[in-house]
Order: sequence, then structure tokens, then C-alpha cells
Amino acid sequence: MPEITRSAQAGQRLSVISRWVLNEPDAAVRMGRIADDPDHSAYEADEQLDVDGVLVFACLLHLTGHPESAQFWWQLAAGAGSRAAMYCLHLQHLRLGEAREARHWYHQLMQSTSESAPPDATFIEGLEIFARYVRTSGSGANAPTGRLESAVDRLASTGTGSGGIVHRPDRQLVQRLHEFTERR
Repeated sequence: MPEITRSAQAGQRLSVISRWVLNEPDAAVRMGRIADDPDHSAYEADEQLDVDGVLVFACLLHLTGHPESAQFWWQLAAGAGSRAAMYCLHLQHLRLGEAREARHWYHQLMQSTSESAPPDATFIEGLEIFARYVRTSGSGANAPTGRLESAVDRLASTGTGSGGIVHRPDRQLVQRLHEFTERR
């Protein structure tokens, strides 16, 4: 039973973090930086993928019921050094009961070689306390509904593979996210 509880708590924390990322005022702008652009068919060789936009997209995918796609995009962001994505992957693997993979991403988070200092145990515990507070008290961070969910589902239905989203978001999805963040 403790394993089931730990898994459920990790899933709840992951949803809290994802809603937090999605409700940031500039979430649509960030995701817009990675969106397919019909006027620009592919990235130039020297153009970099916006890591913050990738994180927003992954969190949106998680919250709209596309966990495999979310994991793909979190891995992309984590590989580019996003500590938030590393933490999301840690929680994702805990949620799935994959302790070894969860430990791997936690280790990556704590050993990250980016220019800023890695988070300490106090910071991680603060995130845990915040997630518990939100779970019991609620939050002003909205979960995606209506048109935003429909836009993700439309994109998922055009994805490659078995219902997965492999490609970047499109401009229509970015517009729906913009509307979502503006309605608050």
C-alpha cells in the first residue's frame, strides 16, 4: 500500500507543478517559440529549440492526458539542462512506480552542471510542502479545459505513431493557450 500512496502523491505533485508552469503569464509566448510555423518549414541548423517552451508543452500534454508524449518532451528539455523538466521526470517515474528511473532523474537534478547552483534538499522539500498545500487547499492555477484540451486532442490525432505527439505544437494550440492564460 505505501507504494500506491507514494505513486499517487507523485502524480498529484506532478499535476500541481504542471498547472503552475502552464499558468505562468508568459506560457503561451514560451510555447509559441517552439510552434510549427507555416512560413518557416524547419529550424535552421544554428537555431536552438526554446527549452522553456518545451517544458510548457510537456506540462500541457501531461495535464491533458498524454503522458507518453509529455515524458518525451520533458526528456528533451531535461537533456538541454532544464531542472524543472528533470524534477517532472523524477515525479513521472515515481508516479509510474519506476524507482530506478526516478532516482536517476533526481540525481541528474541534484548534480546538474548548469551555471546556477543545483537545488538543495530544502528547496525540494519546499516544493513538496507547496504541492501538499495546493492539494489540500486548492490553487488559483487552472487546469486546461474546453478549447485548450480540444486543441491538444486535435494535435494528438494528427501525431505519428500510436496516438502519440511527436511533432511540435502548432499556432492554433498556442492561440488556445494564450486565451487560457488571459481568461484568469
